[in-house]
Amino acid sequence: MTQHALAAARRLAPRLAARAAEHDRDGSFPVEDFRDLREAGLFGLMVPTALGGMGATFAEYAAVATELARGNGATALVFNMHASVTGALGAVTEELAEALGVPDEALAARDRLLTAAAQGSWYAVAMSERGAGARLSQLSTVYEPADGGWHLKGSKTFCSGAGHADGYLVAARSAADQSVVSQFLVPAGDGLTVEPTWDSLGMRATSSHDLHLDVTVPADRLLGGVEGLALVVAQLMPHWLVASYAAVYVGVARAAVDAAAEHLNARNLAGLPAVRSRLGRADAAVAAAQLVVAEAARRVDEAPGDAETNRWVWRAKLLAGTTAADVAASMLEAAGTSATRRGHPLERLYRDARCGSLHPATSDVCADWLGVAALGGDPDRDGTVPRW
Repeated sequence: MTQHALAAARRLAPRLAARAAEHDRDGSFPVEDFRDLREAGLFGLMVPTALGGMGATFAEYAAVATELARGNGATALVFNMHASVTGALGAVTEELAEALGVPDEALAARDRLLTAAAQGSWYAVAMSERGAGARLSQLSTVYEPADGGWHLKGSKTFCSGAGHADGYLVAARSAADQSVVSQFLVPAGDGLTVEPTWDSLGMRATSSHDLHLDVTVPADRLLGGVEGLALVVAQLMPHWLVASYAAVYVGVARAAVDAAAEHLNARNLAGLPAVRSRLGRADAAVAAAQLVVAEAARRVDEAPGDAETNRWVWRAKLLAGTTAADVAASMLEAAGTSATRRGHPLERLYRDARCGSLHPATSDVCADWLGVAALGGDPDRDGTVPRW
């Protein structure tokens, strides 16, 4: 089943690439790309087969995301958010659910959300806030009990796919106890307002606008059915908050090498030794980053949450982000001034690649985490500011 997913991603990538320049130029959302993803069944990639999905592993997700990003990094990045939601939900085993105190009715609600994804619904993530970034412990969006459900009020930023998704994973703090952070799957509709604020350097087609919430949701929209699980899950499954981005930026980096090779061959510049050496170094760097992402993904599948697994997860994010930026810059320099014109694939890929280090956790945060670990400390707790 998952081989079908990888084949579908490779088949769709040229279509995504053909549309990428227009959506980047206009800052418009690639609606057609998501229609293609739905028709290929990829919204069910991380959904267990028992619920109608493909039951992909994290490693299989990473392979699919990389291929999609070779077509359009912005589309792959939004798809990553959906995969993160469905992947995290699908990874809650009966043993983990029992350890976390997740009630049976919450598992039934989770299964309904996953089944909907397998049938074509897709979910965005509304976590980051102005002034807080993606640090869950610093959020200002609050929730409280209301009318047999929950009332959420606040504002989110960098919400990729805002205004297009069928539901939003919203992180919020309890109004009664600010130390309690929970997550809700809020359906699109009344009570949600999209403010068009996204006009960025790169990843311009993600429609990562601000999302304002003043909404009441049913009780079963509290993920896990237990308050306060958000920070716990962030530490148990850092791969969905950290390394899932890595696969996307490996794909962007590979696309930059491909675009440079096409440009150089078309202009009879491939005979220059300096140009060839740049491509050779870029090819090796991308291959190395892809191997690290693959190793991190393999370890996630075999030993999720293990200390050594988590080190590979943070390494993957750090290396993918820095490699993408370095490779894209080198490929642009190899191609020359003509490739800096608006609309040239390398110009777009250069800007998209530069965003990799900025996604949470940023490269500086990743490096600091790894440094603390190398010194024998606890990287999740040691530091001057909370990681999440």
